[in-house]
Amino acid sequence: MKLVVGLAGASGSIYAARFLRALYELDGETYITASPASLRIFSEEYETSVKTTEDILSFVEEKWKLKPKHKFHVRNFFDIGSDIASGSNVWDAMVVIPCSMKTVASMSAGLTENLIERAADVTLKERRRLIVVPRETPYNRIHLRNLLDLDEAGAIILPASPGFYQMPKTLDDLGDFIAGRILNLLGHSQTLFPKWEG
Repeated sequence: MKLVVGLAGASGSIYAARFLRALYELDGETYITASPASLRIFSEEYETSVKTTEDILSFVEEKWKLKPKHKFHVRNFFDIGSDIASGSNVWDAMVVIPCSMKTVASMSAGLTENLIERAADVTLKERRRLIVVPRETPYNRIHLRNLLDLDEAGAIILPASPGFYQMPKTLDDLGDFIAGRILNLLGHSQTLFPKWEG
């Protein structure tokens, strides 16, 4: 599995952290970039101090004492000339988690002012899987139109709306629900929460 992961500036750092934690235990590689706003929000929501994407990866690895199987390649958010800015490079899917409404708007309009937006644009034009995890409530009509435009362009919209049938006991359980749903969409079985048996 070869992925691109973008962390955009929306609340919901737990979703990104738990998804990255799940990736750490899988074979494969991920190209990752984080916006300045996402770094600030991650610091605030986890009451830590992260300044870079590398800091987020170190935080996840240390917090859950992980021995990584997965390989991460950090890319600069402002580098629109990066390798993942071109369709001549191949990856299986891209996940934007969490995804701000600003990033949703840019992706739906085909704007490419930073690496998350450019890589998403490439993912869509190359007909690869783009999974967008918006974290906003309530949605206004502009949000809904932009999300619909992304859906019609081929993206999968996976709102950060965890289910409760798995009887979550912690906030991490809620993050794992979203991480598990993403893994399913990527074609991987997951054991982060039990599937509904009826």
